[in-house]
Amino acid sequence: MLRVTIRIRSNDIYRGKKNDKYNGKPVVDVILALLKENNIAGATVFRAIHGYGTRGIATIKVLGLSMDLPVLIETIDEPSKLKPLLPEIKRIVNDNGLITLDEVGVV
Repeated sequence: MLRVTIRIRSNDIYRGKKNDKYNGKPVVDVILALLKENNIAGATVFRAIHGYGTRGIATIKVLGLSMDLPVLIETIDEPSKLKPLLPEIKRIVNDNGLITLDEVGVV
């Protein structure tokens, strides 16, 4: 099985900056729709609570209201179903994130 993890920096999933959107829609929603349309088994979206990277530090500071936190989208399915979607996912994410691939065993 193949796990695809997509990390994006998003100020707010639904009110984000221009680079948080793809064709006017939130990147998260576009990716989830793409996965669902292609019969991928499922996907989960996580909001990080703290981290750092090339774009600086992301943390919850002011009464837990910070929206400048990374978002992770994770999906696991057959490589033959996920690999053809990778170019489109990369186009959607563009330079606003990182996509990683891992072979995983499922019990």
